[in-house]
Amino acid sequence: MTSESIQTEPIHKVGCVGLGIMGQPMAKRLVEAGFEVVVTNRTLSKTEPLAELGAAVVDSPRELAATAPDVVLINVTNTPDVEEILFAEQGIIHGAQRGLLVVDHSTISPVATKEFAKRLADRGIELLDAPVSGGDVGAINGTLSIMVGGPMEAFERCQPLFDVLGKSAVHLGPAGAGQACKACNQVAVCGVLLSTCEVLALAKRCDLDLDQVIEVVASGAAGSWQLANLGPKISKADYAPGFMIDLLLKDLAIIADTAEEHHLPLPVTQLVQSLFQLASDHGHGQEGTQAVATVIEEMGKFRYNE
Repeated sequence: MTSESIQTEPIHKVGCVGLGIMGQPMAKRLVEAGFEVVVTNRTLSKTEPLAELGAAVVDSPRELAATAPDVVLINVTNTPDVEEILFAEQGIIHGAQRGLLVVDHSTISPVATKEFAKRLADRGIELLDAPVSGGDVGAINGTLSIMVGGPMEAFERCQPLFDVLGKSAVHLGPAGAGQACKACNQVAVCGVLLSTCEVLALAKRCDLDLDQVIEVVASGAAGSWQLANLGPKISKADYAPGFMIDLLLKDLAIIADTAEEHHLPLPVTQLVQSLFQLASDHGHGQEGTQAVATVIEEMGKFRYNE
């Protein structure tokens, strides 16, 4: 795409595709911030709360793109889902005008993202890959960390949106860079979460009060978001999902593929992946990622909340 074709006008109209745990609150924040918002979702009933707030509803990504939004945000589960939304018969590409900007907040393959960007560029459409970290709480409160790959001019144009959705948005490089950074983020998240489970397991066996241990450890050099936010849930056996184990396994598969592409062994992450897979195999796949603690319980023959 040539520099002459890059749109520089302020963003007024935003399309949102995918209204799940993350997409719903993110779209809501944009409506409340005063943007004109058009939404669609595979299950159309999920559009109803946003329609009540004033968002327009259409039946497909193709119809959404045909309403001539300045930007379309995508929030779905996996690489094939994004590909369908972009390129299938009812996909964005068949309803879009040249100059449209697509921002993909999904967590998908960096390799596929580069291919999608090239295919869209051939039709005069720009793509930013902009996966997020911060979970449903961050989406609700507008405190997400947004990792962005793609053209710098497009990133700068989207800054007003990112300011509504997150506490930080960082441009990391060309197409795929945001997804690569999200893979790095998930390596850290998974490892620290398993460490949190082991911290609390050891504390339990040492007859320590888990709440006190969380407070003390979280205030020092070993503090982490996982310990402070998921530690209390683990101690109470609260496995309600903010982000589900099966979705994290999808991310771990992306990490494995990315590491293999770069001939990089990640032995700790491989072990972590096996433990999350075991939790899923034992029926916890639709529970929150903190339910991986059940694997540690089974191995240690104890219960955190007893």
